[in-house]
Amino acid sequence: NSQLGQEYWLAMNLAGDYASACHEIIHNKMERALGATILAKVENHHNFAWKEIWNGEEVIVHRKGATPAGKGVMGIIPGSMTAPGFLVRGKGEENAINSASHGAGRQMSRTQAIKNITQTEMKSILRDHGVTLIGAGLDEAPMAYKDINQVMEAQQDLVDVIAKFTPKLVRMADDGSRED
Repeated sequence: NSQLGQEYWLAMNLAGDYASACHEIIHNKMERALGATILAKVENHHNFAWKEIWNGEEVIVHRKGATPAGKGVMGIIPGSMTAPGFLVRGKGEENAINSASHGAGRQMSRTQAIKNITQTEMKSILRDHGVTLIGAGLDEAPMAYKDINQVMEAQQDLVDVIAKFTPKLVRMADDGSRED
């Protein structure tokens, strides 16, 4: 309730609205480029905080590395550049605060990945999986992530898998480690 807290809340929500607007533009451009029709939209904030009612009281739930999985709430849980992602529907498990993991999770920090994975290694694994990389840094290399299948197996009580998709084209933020 402090002034700094209120400023943080406003800034976080502004950042969330900005990300949502960017996704809307990307999805609309993809729709036009593919000549496709959008059937449904899934808004999937993560590393975010929400005001929610918990045990009859308004609380703030911060989901770091997690995403909402309330009963019937749709979400996307990505793997890595080469591992599948999942379209899911939340089961509303209160013991998990109506949450599920946002993705595979790291087995290597961003710094470790940049220091230990080479461009050649990353390009090789992407080629082996038939993935075209438009851009990304070594910090997002597939080897930096845990096995998404094990993660999904561990959260069967939290979400139902509706669909599974495999990355074929990837664009992520660069970390400055790219060789030209």
